[in-house]
Amino acid sequence: MYKELAGKIERKQAKIGVIGLGYVGLPLAVELAKKGFAVTGLEVDAKKVENINNKKSYIGDISTADIKELVEAKKLSATTNFKAISKLDVVIICVPTPLRKSKDPDVSYIVSATNEIKDNLHKDQLIILESTTYPGTTKELVLPMLEETGLKGGKDFYLAFSPERIDPANKKFTIANTTKVVGGICDKSTKLACQVYGSFTKVHEVSSTQAAEMVKLLENTFRAVNIALVNEVALMCDRLGLSVWEVIDASATKPFGFMKFTPGPGIGGHCIPLDPHYLSWKLKTLNFYSRFIELAGEINSKMPEYVVEKLADALNEKSKSIKNSKILVLGVAYKKDVADLRESPALDVMTLLLKKQAKLSYYDSYIPTVKIANKMLKSEKNISNISKYDAVLILTDHTNIDYADVVKKSKLVFDTRNATKSLKSAKVVRI
Repeated sequence: MYKELAGKIERKQAKIGVIGLGYVGLPLAVELAKKGFAVTGLEVDAKKVENINNKKSYIGDISTADIKELVEAKKLSATTNFKAISKLDVVIICVPTPLRKSKDPDVSYIVSATNEIKDNLHKDQLIILESTTYPGTTKELVLPMLEETGLKGGKDFYLAFSPERIDPANKKFTIANTTKVVGGICDKSTKLACQVYGSFTKVHEVSSTQAAEMVKLLENTFRAVNIALVNEVALMCDRLGLSVWEVIDASATKPFGFMKFTPGPGIGGHCIPLDPHYLSWKLKTLNFYSRFIELAGEINSKMPEYVVEKLADALNEKSKSIKNSKILVLGVAYKKDVADLRESPALDVMTLLLKKQAKLSYYDSYIPTVKIANKMLKSEKNISNISKYDAVLILTDHTNIDYADVVKKSKLVFDTRNATKSLKSAKVVRI
């Protein structure tokens, strides 16, 4: 019964499961456990399950101390056995949603998770999808699959969508102080999901699962389009002989009508490079061509080529070519201070450099190895011998690097992130 489930959630007696213990699922599981719920993490990756049950964290934003405390208090556990779903009151899906090579959505992980739930679904269970996807997925894909059990959504079980809003390494805005958007297939589904998330943060209701799905896509398409804009402005400033960083910083002094975005070697991560394509794909099925999204994707995807071209120009000034030049890449993660390589533009830049026969090395204390063009590279142990390189290419501006020392010891520095902003040196070239 609805009232019984609502009461369980209110009293923190509801047993909650989180499918997928990655950058989205683990912080959510930990936050719910901190609020007093008994949380079970469901994972196909046995190593992650082993880490949790051995009281260890594997994500930088989550401390091992927190995991240890919650496991010992029997508020957090993990398993690879999805039959555990049959004993849960609430199940939240936090699985990846990548793109296929054709740029079409790959919802196979959502389908797989939904099948596991379907096999263990029972009456008065609340199911919430958090995985980023195209508008209509919850109602048109997940709901019919669950109703194959003979149970009716909105009557026998409840279903909602709430887009994840995780920003790894962001110390100011965390899962605990970022508003959650919630939309259900019915009013009861929405209310129940709001109860769950309302236990640890503010909640904003929308009218449907489709609206909630669209919210996430708008948020990240907004970012993708504006990053594309400043990337194109960077190209313009290069032609005009201006510093794009100076122009952006000056524009940001305006207290209204301007939001600061910065250029770079491309876009990466689990959201911005992918989410706009989900929206674009859905619209194409409705005979609508999203010109802004397609153009933004085109501009952002060409930034790695621009970086390589500008590095080539800088080396030419020193009578060198990329071929056979010793180049050290600083930072390969998709953003600073995270151990996340997903969709990192550094991978594209490094692939292009290898194709041009550069003698390539990299240093990233967060990423021990990377595979580029079927070649496995290991991170340098340190950068004390940085003077031996013909060029240093800053692709990710990790804060644990002494950039003043880098500039001092280097022959040439190409900074794509403005990490050397406070340093004036003829050896530094910026995007």
